[in-house]
Amino acid sequence: MHLRGKTMLLNRYTKKIFRPECNPSFESVHCIATLEDDISAVLPYLNAELGGTQYYKDPPMVMFHTYGKIIKVSGREIAVNALKDEAEADKIIEWLKNEINRVWENRETITPCYTGKVKPKLFEILKLLPKTNCKKCGLPTCMVFAAQVMEGGRGIEDCPDVTEENREKLAAYLSKFEFE
Repeated sequence: MHLRGKTMLLNRYTKKIFRPECNPSFESVHCIATLEDDISAVLPYLNAELGGTQYYKDPPMVMFHTYGKIIKVSGREIAVNALKDEAEADKIIEWLKNEINRVWENRETITPCYTGKVKPKLFEILKLLPKTNCKKCGLPTCMVFAAQVMEGGRGIEDCPDVTEENREKLAAYLSKFEFE
């Protein structure tokens, strides 16, 4: 399909909105959009442009953490979790459809990326924490704190009991990674 002189890769989709089966009382909903067109060819370019957190080659799939959601894009499907309602699903799916088509149109100027972002390892962070589960950071355990540091939601400065030596080691370790 051509739109204003542009070739569109993704034209149509059908969506399904549902509550998670594991807990139907959840307030949030999930959305799965089944794509009419196979968009596998754009995935490494989309990954490069939007900074996918995980990329899989076989079958091709890329994961994003965007708008506070986990978004999975594969050749024939887009899945989005923890949505307020169908209107939010529509907004995110349409944004992603536009991004897919924009990236496809500009793919000749984009270097494809076949890997996800490298994240710090949970246990590398945890081994430098005091492991006292003191709750002074406001979290129930050092493991939970380490998971939040790994995701970029907390910094080492949020742990009041870490030793100065370990603070420096952890800062050096975390400096190797990109956080959103």
